[in-house]
Amino acid sequence: MLEGKVIVVTGAGAGVGKEIALEAARQGARVVVNDLGVNIDGSGGSAGPAQQAVDEIRAAGGEAVASTDSVAEWKSAQRIVGMALDMYGRIDGLVNNAGNLRDIIFHKMPEEDFDAVVAVHLKGSFNMARAAAPHFKTEESGAYVHMTSTSGLIGNFGQANYCSAKMGVVGLSKAIALDMERFNVRSNCIAPFAFTRMVNTIPTDTPEGLARMKVNQRLEAAKIAPFTCALLTDAAKGVTGQIFGVRNNEIYLFSQPRPIRTAHRGEGWTVEACLEVAIPMMQPSFYPLDKSRDVFSWDPV
Repeated sequence: MLEGKVIVVTGAGAGVGKEIALEAARQGARVVVNDLGVNIDGSGGSAGPAQQAVDEIRAAGGEAVASTDSVAEWKSAQRIVGMALDMYGRIDGLVNNAGNLRDIIFHKMPEEDFDAVVAVHLKGSFNMARAAAPHFKTEESGAYVHMTSTSGLIGNFGQANYCSAKMGVVGLSKAIALDMERFNVRSNCIAPFAFTRMVNTIPTDTPEGLARMKVNQRLEAAKIAPFTCALLTDAAKGVTGQIFGVRNNEIYLFSQPRPIRTAHRGEGWTVEACLEVAIPMMQPSFYPLDKSRDVFSWDPV
């Protein structure tokens, strides 16, 4: 289904990204496997994970090349896309999957932890998408798949940096879909549910945390790959500007914010009227302070 296409996958040295890279290669794509080989918090670095994924692809008869440039920097993102062009002469798809975590409760979160997570997830997605955009425009085709998270879409504890970045990715994807539609370029988001080394950092020092981890361990990273690759195919050319979720054998389409209640006052609003009329009118439709696990309360199937 991806025969002849060149796909760039970031954060592809392990977990979800690696499985997407492997599946893309199985579908006939030539793959640029990008991964810094860093720790969860972004420290360190090694060429090993990216090269290992490339070796697996080649051993199975596929074509791939390893990249260890950072998505968080403009120039290095340009080099990642440049590698696809230098090695294979084109780029047809980009999966923005690279990520990091620095979880801490909001009132204790230092600036550098916020900036570091936004730099990879949001700025990194922009850098990579922007680097690919002129080539997609020239070819008048191309597909972006960006990884968001229910931590942003719904909410999660101790992840103000991650939640902010992942909701930012949703806005970025929609803006790309609107701006690039005239060039037949599409952009979509996936919120993946998978047990990876990032998920493995969630504390298990409470009964609730331990129970949640047991559920998470049943979420297979490989299950994310087929739908991701489907969105990169020509057969999905009519799919753009959407937010999906994949959780084992379930695929979701998420809603997007639209007005659900309206309060009108012909003479205009005062502070008192807002408090006495508008808020009480809307309060029955308020959303509770749900976390992702409150909404996805059933076991993965």
